Amino acid sequence: VQLQASGGGSAQAGESLRLSCEVFGSPNIYSLMSWYRQRPGKERELVADITYRGVIDYADAVKGRFFIDRDNAKNEASLQMSDLKPEDTAVYYCNAGYAGGGEKVLGVWGQGTQVTVSS
Repeated sequence: VQLQASGGGSAQAGESLRLSCEVFGSPNIYSLMSWYRQRPGKERELVADITYRGVIDYADAVKGRFFIDRDNAKNEASLQMSDLKPEDTAVYYCNAGYAGGGEKVLGVWGQGTQVTVSS
């Protein structure tokens, strides 16, 4: 199983970028798709996640600016990032995992895609 993330790049503050994550090599639909990021000098942190049924959680820092979505038929997830800020600069990773019984379990990681936001 492999996750292919794409869509990173450079943007000016206030602009938008869209990240995509596609799952290859698995007939299973993962019940949890997540986006994490690792900012320079920081630990990896949750940005947003979405369950198979569409239940979504966002980090406080991105609420109202980022939007996560998934296409279960295509085994894909996306992250629409708007009103980008320099502090959003990070390597963004997608993860395909599991959610159930009130728990979330991380699974397969993608390779990461760099997002750089300049002021």
